[in-house]
Amino acid sequence: MANWETLKLEQDEETKGVYTLTLNRPKSMNALNTRMAEELVACLKDLKEQKDLRVLVVTGSGEKSFCVGADLKERNGMTNEDWRRQHDIFEEAYGLLRDFPFPVIAAVNGYALGGGMEMVLSCDLRIFAEHAKVGVPEVKIGIIPGVGGTQLLPRSIPVGLAKEILFRGNQVPAERAQEIGLANYVVPSEQLTAKVLEVARDIGKNAPLSLKALKHSINNGLQTDINTALNIELDQYYKCANSEDRLEGIRAFNEKRQPEWQGK
Repeated sequence: MANWETLKLEQDEETKGVYTLTLNRPKSMNALNTRMAEELVACLKDLKEQKDLRVLVVTGSGEKSFCVGADLKERNGMTNEDWRRQHDIFEEAYGLLRDFPFPVIAAVNGYALGGGMEMVLSCDLRIFAEHAKVGVPEVKIGIIPGVGGTQLLPRSIPVGLAKEILFRGNQVPAERAQEIGLANYVVPSEQLTAKVLEVARDIGKNAPLSLKALKHSINNGLQTDINTALNIELDQYYKCANSEDRLEGIRAFNEKRQPEWQGK
């Protein structure tokens, strides 16, 4: 694996298919600067090619912050042209995260604000430490979310609640996030890693083609009419049904053993 300046990448020793990507700028509360965005693009592209990968966990270093969004110190004094060039890199990074072929879990270990919350929303599952807070405060500095916040948030929770969060720009504590459906789990901070790995390892044991097909079917079918969505599902179903892994799954069930997935 590459050595990153602003990221850490680790492979789980127990379940090799589980990788953890850590945003690693703790002195800046893991704020997203140009270098981190560039490294995210490169890292996510590399991870897509890892043949043993099944689940990706995204988190922040330390216990204070997941990511507080764009590094406003870096942005201070930027020309409009420079801002646009930087934002193009941000868009590519977030697009790669949203479209990542395997399940992605956000381990929200602290503040996730602005682009940090948009990164959380770009993940498939969200597990919060009980002290974590999320929010999209862009309205307070004269802009709006620009890497998915206005679209992902109302697709995750009721539209009225999403609009309130966006219009007010206030922080949402973990308990409230779970109440409205933003968080899958909320746990004490010292239990966050264990809970995330429990879920990730459970997912990582399953058939890789099935995981990819599930994510593709859900993400591509959710916003279409039901007949189109069912056709998307059926197409993915037959990709799995015609695979060698489907035969292995049936054999393993009948032989009362764990399947040995080949991903084909």
